[in-house]
Amino acid sequence: MRPARLTAVTAVAAVAALTAVTGCTEKSDGKGGGNTVRVTATDDTCEVSEKKLSAGHVELAIENKGSKVTEVYLLFPDDRIVSERENIGPGTKQKLTAEVKAGSYDIACKPGMKGDGIRQKVTVTGGGKTAKRDPRLDKAVAAYREYTQEQADATLPKAKAFTDAVREGDLAAAKKAYADSRIGWERTEPVAESFGDIDPKVDVREDGLEEGQDPAKDWTGWHRLERALWKDKKIGAREKQLATLLDKDLLAWQKRVGKAVITPTSMANGAKELLDEVATGKVTGEEERYSHTDLVDFKANVEGAQKSYELLKPVAAENDAKLAKELDRQFAALNKLLDKYREGGAGSYEFTSYEKLGKADTKELSDGVNALAEPLSKLAAAVVKTK
Repeated sequence: MRPARLTAVTAVAAVAALTAVTGCTEKSDGKGGGNTVRVTATDDTCEVSEKKLSAGHVELAIENKGSKVTEVYLLFPDDRIVSERENIGPGTKQKLTAEVKAGSYDIACKPGMKGDGIRQKVTVTGGGKTAKRDPRLDKAVAAYREYTQEQADATLPKAKAFTDAVREGDLAAAKKAYADSRIGWERTEPVAESFGDIDPKVDVREDGLEEGQDPAKDWTGWHRLERALWKDKKIGAREKQLATLLDKDLLAWQKRVGKAVITPTSMANGAKELLDEVATGKVTGEEERYSHTDLVDFKANVEGAQKSYELLKPVAAENDAKLAKELDRQFAALNKLLDKYREGGAGSYEFTSYEKLGKADTKELSDGVNALAEPLSKLAAAVVKTK
């Protein structure tokens, strides 16, 4: 999972800005009931209004009454993620729609976005409505599953070009291959994160390590190597070992992608998560703080979100034509804005180094992300809506 890639101060500021613009502070009648679970999070508690649910679509109506930024997860017993909502600011409310089958689950609140979270067990029974869902949604899930596997398959050779350069001690070649090696991961990150144990190995920032972890021993993955290449400007024996470990961890991801639990709502929520990633990491320059290749990640996140939307669009547009029209407009606007910073021509992933952007540039990008994130937060509800 990716808790706390940001500093606490940056996270609070980013969430405040996002919720102010995107409408993530949703209104709620606070009653719950049915398959709606009120989740009330504080700095040391996680209360749920219902612990017995019917299979089908469930809505978590989340309120953070604590003083820390939190995140809420719906988890399988083995800690795989069914769905999640990150970066929930103090005093704000959010809604999360998920699709669940009969079984046992955990709802976890993570104040400060750290650790295993404060957990409540819930039980889901019955067949629910999932068996009757629109066949177009089954087709969308199948297509998205194929897409995520394709992205993982394509990442491995690109990552090997990067890690080979590290093992050879070729600083320039490693820098050149770094950003390209991350595109497939960034497009499909919510699926990779659903396994729980892969993301902390390959994509965590130093300030995202858990309390008690030693950066010298426990920090692995892309960003550890990024620091060596751009900040330390040297490749040693440790970096070469980490390159081989990155290959191993990415191979595990590639082999497990096909087993990921994917539903129409997880696709829709994943698209929103990708925009949140942009808002709280890429636009702030936190993600690629040494290489400043944030715009490559930014573009890949947007592409991944757009892929989910386009696959779900036949149903979403039928259920909410106005929403689909707005999403089309905002995706087009954000892609056009990103093209301003593309340096290698149409289709190229060579973008302006992020530290060269001025305040007006970053604000324009942030506004574009927020304009898309607001309607995108409604996609899951549109997918499950019945006429």
